[in-house]
Amino acid sequence: MQRFKCNITYDGTHFAGYQVQPGKRTVQGELERALKKLHKGEDIKVTASGRTDAGVHARGQVIHFDSPLNIPIEKWEIALNSLLPDEVAIVGAETVPDDFHVRFDAKGKEYRYFVHRSSRRDPFKRHYAYHYPYPLNTDAIKQAAADLIGTHNFTSFCSAKTEVEDKVRELQEIEVQEKEDTLIFRFRGTGFLYNMVRILAGTLLEVGSGERDPDSMPSVLKEKNRSAAGKTAPPQGLYLWKVFY
Repeated sequence: MQRFKCNITYDGTHFAGYQVQPGKRTVQGELERALKKLHKGEDIKVTASGRTDAGVHARGQVIHFDSPLNIPIEKWEIALNSLLPDEVAIVGAETVPDDFHVRFDAKGKEYRYFVHRSSRRDPFKRHYAYHYPYPLNTDAIKQAAADLIGTHNFTSFCSAKTEVEDKVRELQEIEVQEKEDTLIFRFRGTGFLYNMVRILAGTLLEVGSGERDPDSMPSVLKEKNRSAAGKTAPPQGLYLWKVFY
């Protein structure tokens, strides 16, 4: 058996999320279906660096799996892509040691959140950015974001449904980019909690709209209560951009 690591990209619009769910179409389900065909009916389990929710996209998700097949490494991408739906693509494959683990060995991740700021809706962007046609003070957003960088307890920025007990994470960087009618949040950290990026984006948008004071982030963190932060931004604006090893 050989362990393989693959970089994958996918459009999450028509998936119920990354992780396999009974009776639902998922990214993991499509990957494992393709591998089963390639292995003549043998079930092959895929492990990912993390989950993404329904409607969330990935530019740089990473998976690993074990296979007994003797396929040249340069052929894996072609073979799997021929069996995957159009919304999912393998964009690189390599062999790794047997003890490599895409989740446990990850050093950090980068997520990006896209906000479409035009006063007019764009039907061609509706699945790939959050349409927000209201005025935003980007200087206030950047001011608030600076107070979120560092190692903090992010309970206020985590879904109340999470079962993770340790909610301390290191947020290494938040960059706010403006490109024509699009605002892009870039979040980089050692790890992220369930819905953390979407709650961060939603809260920062409330700062930008004037609903929240840009100096309020330290007190929101101190509350350690989900109700202290802003709304959870919609899934279609979120992309898992890169995983660092």
